[in-house]
Amino acid sequence: MVNQGKSQTGQKGGSNAERAMEALKRLTPKLLIDGKFVDAKDGMTFEDLDPRTGEKLVDVAEAQAEDVERAVQAARKAFDEGPWPRMTGEQRGRVLLRLADLVEEHADELALLETLDNGKTYSQCMSIDVPGTAQHIRYFAGWCDKIEGSTIPVATEGFTAYTLREPIGVAGQIIPWNFPILMAGWKIAPALAAGCTIVLKVSQYTPLSALRLGELALEAGVPPGVFNVLTGKGAECGDAITTHPGVDKVAFTGSTNIGKKIMEGAASRIKPVSLELGGNSPVVICDDCDLDAAVKGAHEALFFNMGQACECGARLFVQEGIYDEFVARSLELAKARKVGDPFDEDTAQGPLVSQKQLDKVMDYVESGRKEGAKLGCGGQRVGEAGFYMEPTVFYDVKDDMAIARDEIFGPVQIILKFKTIDEVIARANDTNYGLAAAVWTQGLDRMQALTRGIKAGTVWVNTHHILDAAVPFGGYKESGIGREHGSAALEHYTQTKSVYVPLPASKTQRSWVTM
Repeated sequence: MVNQGKSQTGQKGGSNAERAMEALKRLTPKLLIDGKFVDAKDGMTFEDLDPRTGEKLVDVAEAQAEDVERAVQAARKAFDEGPWPRMTGEQRGRVLLRLADLVEEHADELALLETLDNGKTYSQCMSIDVPGTAQHIRYFAGWCDKIEGSTIPVATEGFTAYTLREPIGVAGQIIPWNFPILMAGWKIAPALAAGCTIVLKVSQYTPLSALRLGELALEAGVPPGVFNVLTGKGAECGDAITTHPGVDKVAFTGSTNIGKKIMEGAASRIKPVSLELGGNSPVVICDDCDLDAAVKGAHEALFFNMGQACECGARLFVQEGIYDEFVARSLELAKARKVGDPFDEDTAQGPLVSQKQLDKVMDYVESGRKEGAKLGCGGQRVGEAGFYMEPTVFYDVKDDMAIARDEIFGPVQIILKFKTIDEVIARANDTNYGLAAAVWTQGLDRMQALTRGIKAGTVWVNTHHILDAAVPFGGYKESGIGREHGSAALEHYTQTKSVYVPLPASKTQRSWVTM
């Protein structure tokens, strides 16, 4: 059973769960439009549920198309007439640095809200999600005064040319529920650095931390209308953002199926999109690996964040010579993984985000049983309250089983056997996805063959889940279009303008310039 009500005591007094509820009381669960928190125009709200209990936390404003209209108008005016895109890069950078500082100063509060809303462990929020958000914003603050064009020598007699990198305009951004504050940071940081204005739509399952981030952005000096936050459902709110004529660009992180709908909506206005979509990432364990490290690494590759990570190590290919021992050790780790209150410091796995997600994962477990995979451990719901599930391991899985073909997005490890490197490359690539992969080997030749042979946007070697703001992240195939992070992300929020300038008519007046 899940232990409820014995959450660890926080540094500032009271249990972590109690402090989270206090943080919730201080939050304004409304739409952030043009620098103010406002109700949805028609007064609609939805219930934000506690994944630990399934009970209501708070009623949150539910944005509809008319609220999208208000937010886009505010962002449009802020871009067309406001100071943000007209500031120097240094000035914008100072604001973003202040925002990064504020995220760090309020790290405990943000982590408490994230755990309360999402179910991920408080320790993970404090060590990964919130610090990663601050680091990402700080990284792009450094880019603000380094977005440059080029001077181009041209063949046309008597002219020179140069390019300008200009902000693309109003960015519509739609983020998922699995890393709410981190995904908000990933999206807003490059857009703000480029001088864009934003309409951010957050998941109805996890609206809290982005609303608080919006408050901090205003405190940091982001002008009203530059960063707007909408809470609502995809069908009503997300679709309106995607198709709105006042939105110049759409960025989306989420499932591949919804990504396709985003593309369809944006195509009606030839609107650029960047998409970070689903994954079914292979992890290849070679027989020359450090077995202890590989077992532990593959375990965390899948079970991190309750398996609710698009880049998680979903398909685990283990070479036949070490297969039996690897399975045995993996089962031991999974059985020992503590499921419980995410506010407890020794909890490794909290609840899934929602009843809908729990039902989906349990359906896959049943599918795995029916199709003949061997269930080594887990496969059951934990407790009667909340959305908890046992860490689950299937082995002797075949490539054509649904649990191997589809993205489960839950705490279900899938183990398959392979013989040769050429064979496993072909099997790893036999998927519509191509977001990430990992390779565990001590051999340089094997590492080179696998990292070059696997079709994925990121390949880790003897590790997993390492992501850095400076390193591009995104997918091949149906795992997306474009890249997050680094200078690659800025390309999605800027556009290039070419300028031709005549040179002095007399060549003698051009000094040493010949073109």
